[in-house]
Amino acid sequence: MADGRLRIAGHDAEALAREHGTPLFIYDRTRFVENARRLQGALERTGLPYLVRFALKANPLHEILEVLRGLGEPGGPESVGIDACSPGEVERAIECGWRADEISYTGTNVSGRDLDVLLAREVHVNLDAISQIERYGRRAPGRSIGLRIDPGAGAGYNEHLHYAGDRPTKFGIELERLDDALATARSHELTIDTVHFHAGSGWLADGLPGFEAALTRAVEAVGRLRAAGCQIVEVNVGGGLGSPARQDEQPVDLDAYAATLARHLGGLDVTVSCEPGDYLSKDAAILLGEVVTVERRRDVAFVGLDIGWNVNCAYFIYRFAQEIVPCRQPDAPRTEVVTVAGHINEASDVFAEDYPMAPVREGDMVALLNAGGYLQAMSSTHCLRPTGGAIFLDR
Repeated sequence: MADGRLRIAGHDAEALAREHGTPLFIYDRTRFVENARRLQGALERTGLPYLVRFALKANPLHEILEVLRGLGEPGGPESVGIDACSPGEVERAIECGWRADEISYTGTNVSGRDLDVLLAREVHVNLDAISQIERYGRRAPGRSIGLRIDPGAGAGYNEHLHYAGDRPTKFGIELERLDDALATARSHELTIDTVHFHAGSGWLADGLPGFEAALTRAVEAVGRLRAAGCQIVEVNVGGGLGSPARQDEQPVDLDAYAATLARHLGGLDVTVSCEPGDYLSKDAAILLGEVVTVERRRDVAFVGLDIGWNVNCAYFIYRFAQEIVPCRQPDAPRTEVVTVAGHINEASDVFAEDYPMAPVREGDMVALLNAGGYLQAMSSTHCLRPTGGAIFLDR
């Protein structure tokens, strides 16, 4: 903020909205670099060999990927690799300059058609079902694979975003079936070299214990596989590191996160890899929209925007909290309690409910913060509403 106005990368947010129209994403590309270097620094201080890969599904835009590709030479210590979860993401990464050996693929319900593309591109694949191991082995006997396990414990921004726990999810091979996975791999002479897990999405400081519980199960899997003769060289701890949205939310202490990894993996002689999406991208953009309605319905005050969940799905799908501030006086006192809604013709198209907000008028421009990941990447044309433009800024 400067002179009572919201700014991003040195530019006045409202002026950009008036010039280019809304909905409008504005990216501060330098923030991607800062976030990557901060995470790499924490891992570097542990002394562990490590790899950071970007979860491409968070933001596959060429303008973002060229920044991440430029962080270091392929395979170098400052570079950031790619976590892909579809053949299309693998193709995008290669198109943007990543080598096959810098791409790790972890998908679910992988079809034979998917495997044909992945095998042709020769990327490393972490398989998360025994039937996948079977289909992969029939096509490519003798290759190396990773196993995505279900650690039976998870962490997430909310319970909906825990990807493992007491109840089975769609992700991963349970430890009870690890011997079956090993037998299937051996029947096709596949080499298991990686243990992968993903605890969940968007977890913050209070999620570290849940992540650590999942990590201990991964260590158990490494021990069992090594005892069976597998040469495990990498433990991939997945993504899920979140970015706070509200002032009362506490970020993950990266040094505490790295220390947890070192405590459990430091003696295993493995490369530790992680694949954040949210952490690298979320706070690197804002989404601008115009207030088109301010109206009370019964006892609820509604603020309606020219944005729908087709552009901003954070609350609709994930129930992520969001901060919504006026471009003029973004730090104004929050004296109203409102529901902020979109223009999609469905009742669930809301961005915040019972939300303390500064007063706004029709015609004002507002910014939804933390819009750099999992928004533009997931935009659709539902109701034939526009998906929004984008501006990319460099400090």
